[in-house]
Amino acid sequence: MIYIGCHLSVTDRYKAMGETMSRFGGNTFAWFTRNPRGGKTKPVIPEDVEALKAYLQQECFGTLVAHGSYTMNLCSAKEETRANGRDMLRQDLERMELLPGNFYNFHPGAHTGLGTEAGISLIADALYELLTPDMTTTVLLETMAGKGSEIGGTFEELREIIDRVECKEKIGVCFDTCHTWDAGYDLVGDVDGVLQHIDDVIGLGKLKAGHFNDSKNDCGSHKDRHEKLGQGYLGMEAMKRIALHPALQGLPFILETPNDDEGYIDEIRTVRSWMEEQTL
Repeated sequence: MIYIGCHLSVTDRYKAMGETMSRFGGNTFAWFTRNPRGGKTKPVIPEDVEALKAYLQQECFGTLVAHGSYTMNLCSAKEETRANGRDMLRQDLERMELLPGNFYNFHPGAHTGLGTEAGISLIADALYELLTPDMTTTVLLETMAGKGSEIGGTFEELREIIDRVECKEKIGVCFDTCHTWDAGYDLVGDVDGVLQHIDDVIGLGKLKAGHFNDSKNDCGSHKDRHEKLGQGYLGMEAMKRIALHPALQGLPFILETPNDDEGYIDEIRTVRSWMEEQTL
């Protein structure tokens, strides 16, 4: 089985997120560590975090997948933007230690004209500096659609970053189905081949979590536009094959589809029904 959930708002604090996900029928979730488009953080109440930790254990949740701000860019051509990105990452990793043992996922960044090799080097340098052996958080590089000057549109680019990080046990990959499809990997006709490619280039052991999204665009579009499950170019049958694939079992999968609460409840119910069918 995979663990399934969606992004939640931290507005009502940490324990409320766990209770909301139980109401949705899920057993993992994601949240933004700070404003996703502005970078501002919300104060953390230690007692609230402790209450969530107890709740997660009581309800047998899977690993959580926090998400860094979209404005965090470790490889921008602007030095100030890079410095701000490092500060965000440093602060976020410190906060993540309040919830030990979970995942922190982020978009690797866009080189904005510096070139792919320079971008990879800058991202790796930041991770080399900030990942430490004693941290409990695993940092995840997200597979990207290859839009504009994004880094991470190929598995090889992610592998190059990982190769340059000293604390390799603290870094992994988040497999975004929409991004991977939009990047040109055929998850409809050859999911086995795509996962084998990941294994050959990065190693499936580094695949720690998934973002489970259909796509509004065809394979190789490099556009990154998510769609509800079964309503995009991937389609429901391909999404089901991915969710049930033996290589992905045990991972937390986060829905980032364009939904309201009822839509997420319905998609979580659908994914869980696939897993129940498989056990019959």
